[in-house]
Amino acid sequence: MTRTLTAALGRYRHTAALRDGEVSSPSIAFEFAEITPISRAFAPMVRQQRFDVAEMAIATALQALAYGKPITVLPVAVAARFQEGALLCRTDSDMRDPADLVGRRIGVRAYGQTTAMWLRGILADGDGLDPAASRWTTFEEAHVAEYGDPPWAERAPPGANLLDMLRDGTLDAAIVGNDVPDDPAFRTLFADPTAAAARFRATHGFMPVNHLVVVRRSLAEEDPALIAELVRLFERSRDAADPGGSPAPPIGYAAVAPSWTLAARYCMAQGLLPETVSAEALWPGPPTA
Repeated sequence: MTRTLTAALGRYRHTAALRDGEVSSPSIAFEFAEITPISRAFAPMVRQQRFDVAEMAIATALQALAYGKPITVLPVAVAARFQEGALLCRTDSDMRDPADLVGRRIGVRAYGQTTAMWLRGILADGDGLDPAASRWTTFEEAHVAEYGDPPWAERAPPGANLLDMLRDGTLDAAIVGNDVPDDPAFRTLFADPTAAAARFRATHGFMPVNHLVVVRRSLAEEDPALIAELVRLFERSRDAADPGGSPAPPIGYAAVAPSWTLAARYCMAQGLLPETVSAEALWPGPPTA
C-alpha cells in the first residue's frame, strides 16, 4: 500500500531525483508544497506540523525539540556549507577582521538563524567574541514562538531591508544566507573565507550542516518502517545526483551527529535553547554496538 506524504523540500542537486520522481518507492508517494524560499516552511512545520515531511534549519530543529514540539529529526542533511563568506561589511568599512565587531551593529534576518548561530559560535571560539558585545538588528521573529530575542537585539523598522541598511551605514555588518550578493559595495569581513573554512574543517572535521529533514512525530511513532524507507529514498536521491559540484550533505547518524552536537553547544552558549538536546535525539538514536 502506498502512503502519500505532504512534503516541503527545497530543490537541490541531491534532492532533484526525489522531487522529480526519478527515485521512488512502492510504499511512499509525495505531494510537494512549492515554497520559496524554503525557510518559509519552517515556522508552519514547527507551530502546526503543517507537513508530514519538511526541511528545517538545524538551529530551528534544536529549538523545536527543546521546546517540546512534536517532530522527529532524521539524520538526513539536505544543506551544508561553510559560513564565513556570509558575514559582510561595506567595502569601505574600517573593520579589518571579526574582532572589530565589538560595539558594532550587526544585522541578521532572525537572531536564531542557523548561519548566524554557526558564525557566532565560530567567532566565540576563534576570537572570544561575546554576542552581547555587539548590537544586533533582526527582521523576523523566531520560527519557534516561545523564543524571544535577547536584550542586545532590536527589531528593524517595518519594511526595512537588511542590505539597504548595510549599504547606507545604518548597520556595520550583516549576516546573509546562502545567496551572498555579488555587489562591489560589500566585502566579506573574513579576509580569506576559504582559509577560515579550512581552519574550521581542520578543527572539527566536517562541513557545518544547515538544514535537516524532519517528520511529524506521530508518523515516526506509527510507522518506523516508513521512516526508514524515507531515509533510504534520500540516500538513493543523493547517490543519483550528478557527481559534479560540491559534495552532497551527509546522511546517517555518524555523519550528522558531529554537526548536531556542536550546533547544540553553540545554541546553549548563545541562549537559544532552554536545555540542551543531545545527538541521541536524532532518529532512530545512535547505532547499537
